[in-house]
Amino acid sequence: MAAPGTATHDGFAADADRRTVADLRAGGGIKWTTFPDQIGAFVAEADFGTAPEVRAALREAVDAERFGYLPPPTVDALSEAFAGWAARRYGWAVAPERVRPVADVMAAFRATVRHYTAPGSTIVLPTPAYMPFLTVPATLGRRVVQVPLVRDGDRLVHDLDGIDRALADGGGLVMLVNPHNPTGRVLDRDELLGIAQVADAHGARVFADEIHAPLVYAGRRHVPYASVGPVAAGHAITAVSASKAWNVPGLKCAQLVLSDDADAERWAGLAEEYEEGASILGAVASTAAYTHGGPWLDAALDYLDGNRRLLGELLAEQLPAVRYTPPEGTYLAWLDCRALGLGDRPAERFAAAGVALTDGPACGAAGAGFARYTLATPRPVLRDTVTRLAAAVASG
Repeated sequence: MAAPGTATHDGFAADADRRTVADLRAGGGIKWTTFPDQIGAFVAEADFGTAPEVRAALREAVDAERFGYLPPPTVDALSEAFAGWAARRYGWAVAPERVRPVADVMAAFRATVRHYTAPGSTIVLPTPAYMPFLTVPATLGRRVVQVPLVRDGDRLVHDLDGIDRALADGGGLVMLVNPHNPTGRVLDRDELLGIAQVADAHGARVFADEIHAPLVYAGRRHVPYASVGPVAAGHAITAVSASKAWNVPGLKCAQLVLSDDADAERWAGLAEEYEEGASILGAVASTAAYTHGGPWLDAALDYLDGNRRLLGELLAEQLPAVRYTPPEGTYLAWLDCRALGLGDRPAERFAAAGVALTDGPACGAAGAGFARYTLATPRPVLRDTVTRLAAAVASG
């Protein structure tokens, strides 16, 4: 990570702080146009643009009019780029041919449920959770069993006994989101081994959503689930993407990592259905991000580290009743608003004050009284946001 005070960090911070709400709204994205009179903080997108290396690769591709279907050489370059990134950043040895393009993580999830789990088996979902994981399974004819995270000191952890019971009652797939959305937890190796042991005991699969893996702060390290041992690798299907870390979700290119030989063989017969959903521009951008985007990401993480700490200071000053643990990874803040007396859906009150947050119950029953805030925003906007939240509470 670039050290605070370096030119890389200073340049990133100055550019970020110059961006105004008007600038962000003019960008036309869903985060800032869905609620045109509110600060957009409900979508997990950052407000910082992307790495110059990614922009340069995209300009070159556009100038070359690379607008066709995704060709094999571009897929190969993407697979090599992610494998290199995984080796450098996580110490995870991934065979490039096992890295396959898909449109997004939800496409990977749908493919996993349809083709790698038994019909009628339930999906075991630790909650709070990323909202579509609660709603999409019904479209696939599957039932979700929510297993709330439990508190271990000042950290939320997975309830292994609860997951065990849910799997014994017909569960076929455990959802694992790490780094965790919305709490920002980064699981350590022992936690992952515990999940692997429980899943293996029931012959279950694990869908490892590691979309936020590049966004981990100093003091923690992302450990890919499939890397902890042969048991996990044998039942895991991993979804990764450059979309969160480098702000390119609209380019539609995630990666599915197949760590089991039989899974890879089966995917060969499914590839046409799912891989054609990935875009050539998304693959170009992702390749550039994984290959050359590390320094920019380090500067972004430095800035985000400042934001997560500043948010804690501002809440302590203006909303001390809100319980907040700075995230270990991601740029999401999980705000415990239960002491404010705003009911199960505090985001509704905050919307009236001009801040659009994600309502906690949208993340599962465990989210009652909570709200999710996206802190990847310029610091002046962050300060304005907390001021508005405090005003909403003060107004009664």
